[in-house]
Amino acid sequence: MLFFVALSSVAFILGIIAVLFVEGLPALSHVSLSEFFLGRRWYPVSSPPRFGLLPLLLGSLFVTLGGLAFAVPLGFLAAVFLAEICPRGLREFLKPLIEILAGIPSVVYGFFGVVFLAPFLREIFTLPTGLTAFTASMLLGLMAIPVVVSVMEDALTAVPRDYREAALALGATRWETIRAVVVPAASSGIGAAIILGAGRIIGETMTVLMVAGGAALIPRSFFQPVRTMTATIAAEMAETPVGSLHYRVLFLVAVVLFAITLLFDLVVNLFSRREFWRR
Repeated sequence: MLFFVALSSVAFILGIIAVLFVEGLPALSHVSLSEFFLGRRWYPVSSPPRFGLLPLLLGSLFVTLGGLAFAVPLGFLAAVFLAEICPRGLREFLKPLIEILAGIPSVVYGFFGVVFLAPFLREIFTLPTGLTAFTASMLLGLMAIPVVVSVMEDALTAVPRDYREAALALGATRWETIRAVVVPAASSGIGAAIILGAGRIIGETMTVLMVAGGAALIPRSFFQPVRTMTATIAAEMAETPVGSLHYRVLFLVAVVLFAITLLFDLVVNLFSRREFWRR
């Protein structure tokens, strides 16, 4: 029974992959790869329609990099504090509190961004609108912090205690031990946490749909509205006739998104192997 339960999860994944490719690949008979990946305009209802993925791809890239810029430094410092400095009693209180952030629905983050964060940033930076890639990056970075902290903290605590005792016995201070011994020894787990955080950010839909601005344009800065691939699929799929070219292209966008997340998973597996860091 356990074997068939485990096999069913593989079957579901293969079924999802099959649906994506069966529905999405026929679009390539009407849209060339160069036009799709290098096109600068996403106008699916124009005549003729334009299906340029580049604005959506760059929008996803801006939001992902911006989210990592918020999540990685804060997550790393929090993980080091929890693993190396925090008293045990306080750690047992703080770690579940941080992990609660992962359980908050993304629509709540989006609502907070629309009502409070976006107007605040618009006033601070004197922007035409607060719904920008920067706003989405801040919220997505906050959403990715629990993943980053959890994985990094596990990697740091997995470093053998002998490493720390040997460094202290050689005269290193506590901070030197953390910086020169513990963190390098946990580098594989830290790298995996960063990639997992990127995968968490790029796959988010509702928050970016609400606060990123929804403009399918080539972004010039983080303070401009953008549209991501996930937000495009969520916003347009419900209004698209089944079987139309627009419908097929949206599935093709999902195929690209699947390939990116698969690449992230492969990189995580590579980073988690100690042999990679010994080369």
